[in-house]
Amino acid sequence: MPKFESHEAYIAAAPEPFRELLGNQRTQLSAALPDADEVIKYDMPGFQIGTTIVAGYAAFSKQCGLYVDPGAIAAHTDELAELKLKATKTGVTFPVKKPIPEALIRRLAVASRSQKGV
Repeated sequence: MPKFESHEAYIAAAPEPFRELLGNQRTQLSAALPDADEVIKYDMPGFQIGTTIVAGYAAFSKQCGLYVDPGAIAAHTDELAELKLKATKTGVTFPVKKPIPEALIRRLAVASRSQKGV
């Protein structure tokens, strides 16, 4: 797996169908976490405040993922289920044709920050 130096490089290297979706996630996370630094950790783009990773995102062969604190996922379980989005303890995965709504990305990021106490 290649190493990436920036969010731009990560997005540019993703398969074409995912690039717009990843760019949108980046925009929404940046808006929700304006004082966070953009970092690459665990070979994924993320947003860090101090030493704490608050949110991250990634592309895989058939889907994208948004990764936040487990408490943020738990706080939005009903909404995620209603939207028929696949949620795990720390993330939400989704195909290009069924992205996470922008407002939900922002709410998950803010909830993650709150859960992490930063």
